Amino acid sequence: MRSPPFAARTAAVLLGAALALPAQAQAQNQGAVQTAPAPPVGSATATPDNAVLLTVFLRHDQSRPLSELNAQLAKQGFYKAFPPPGMEVVSWTVAMGIGQVIVLRLPATRLREVNRVLEDTAWGAYRTEFYPTYDYKAVGMAEHERAK
Repeated sequence: MRSPPFAARTAAVLLGAALALPAQAQAQNQGAVQTAPAPPVGSATATPDNAVLLTVFLRHDQSRPLSELNAQLAKQGFYKAFPPPGMEVVSWTVAMGIGQVIVLRLPATRLREVNRVLEDTAWGAYRTEFYPTYDYKAVGMAEHERAK
């Protein structure tokens, strides 16, 4: 079996490369960081029918001293931007060896806003974890009373 002539092989290679370029470009674009503009500051307030609780863990970088972390937070405007206006801070504690644990009450429609504020101002000093929750205290206490 003879191999195709040089010109035919070259044309096949070039055609294959040309067809692969859009796929490569798409794969590279998928790996690129696409940053959307920050969401506008919301004005919705939490009501019983739209409120969620959001527990936020800000795990500090223990390889760096606290003074360095605080300087980075100040430079990035963390305390100026967080919490966003109109979000209720239910609790804000420090868990030694972990970092800060913050519980916010906010309208579900503003979830992206709080996430974006933390991405812009806390990353680098903290690793963030989010746990959306809801208030179960009244239900749990009613069940407790009924079980007596």
